[in-house]
Amino acid sequence: MSTGAPRVLPADSGIAEAASVLRTGGLVAFPTETVYGLGANALDARAAARIFEAKARPSFDPLITHLADTAELEKLVGVLRPAVAALAERFWPGPLTLIVDRPAAVPPIVTSGLDTMAVRVPDHEQARALIAAAGVPVAAPSANRFGQLSPTRAEHVVRGLGAAVDVVLDGGPTRCGIESTIVDARGGRPVVLRLGALPLEALEEAVGPVTVRPGSSGQPVAPGTLAAHYAPRTPLRLVSDAEPAAAGGGRRGFLAFRDRPAGTWAAVEVLSPAGDLTEAAARLFEALHELDGSGVDEILVEPVPEVGVGRAINDRLRRAAATWRPAS
Repeated sequence: MSTGAPRVLPADSGIAEAASVLRTGGLVAFPTETVYGLGANALDARAAARIFEAKARPSFDPLITHLADTAELEKLVGVLRPAVAALAERFWPGPLTLIVDRPAAVPPIVTSGLDTMAVRVPDHEQARALIAAAGVPVAAPSANRFGQLSPTRAEHVVRGLGAAVDVVLDGGPTRCGIESTIVDARGGRPVVLRLGALPLEALEEAVGPVTVRPGSSGQPVAPGTLAAHYAPRTPLRLVSDAEPAAAGGGRRGFLAFRDRPAGTWAAVEVLSPAGDLTEAAARLFEALHELDGSGVDEILVEPVPEVGVGRAINDRLRRAAATWRPAS
């Protein structure tokens, strides 16, 4: 691991230096349209191992490999299955991760020993410029400690990982605010393994009905599918109309969708006063970071409408709450 604090560089002028760090086996946190990623050379097993060490990530949880452009996928894996090629053509660059067969050039540590690989092309100019300048595919899960809140600003990365990262490229807040949608389209009907920033409606408009299976009972075949994940350090609990939240009873915070809750709360964050789910997704992790650092004893959260990207927001909230749910 590196010693001292990471170098924080502007994302527009720090690309050459960050690319050099990647080529020499270092770790670079960089912005994408979804969240900040913790990148390493995906062709270097030793560099990939540093990701697992920095995040305290279990070795069974595979990484996502990022490419600079769609053409790089065929160069890396060879002939693509038709459905995979069609989805890449339609949605890349963008917040869609596809499951493909792992090429021999990618070491097994990147895929946690699986014969499949998760891959995407980010819809973020500086992220693609970094990957292109590095000249290698970049393995990059979210740049946070495993299981904790995803980072949507450079300061979240510095606060969460500190000296475990060599360079942090600061590109400001991320646009989407939640991770990519993960799809396995190698068989018949495409299977959504993780709900994310690309809504189901957009997928189904392009390819027809899909199967949603955002969970894993054994070894995950995609990241972000464990039952407990994306959690703040502060206990978090979901509430609903059937169980209205009541202020009081200690220092409690509240994460609301569009309307501030009645009563007196120690801290409140509203995702979108306009009721815009896209805005709510972009604000989700930032708002949770704010509540987590506010000194409250508990965070209460109301779910958002279960449509569009709201499905992915609720997915993150359920997994965060599961981290704090008492064992039965």
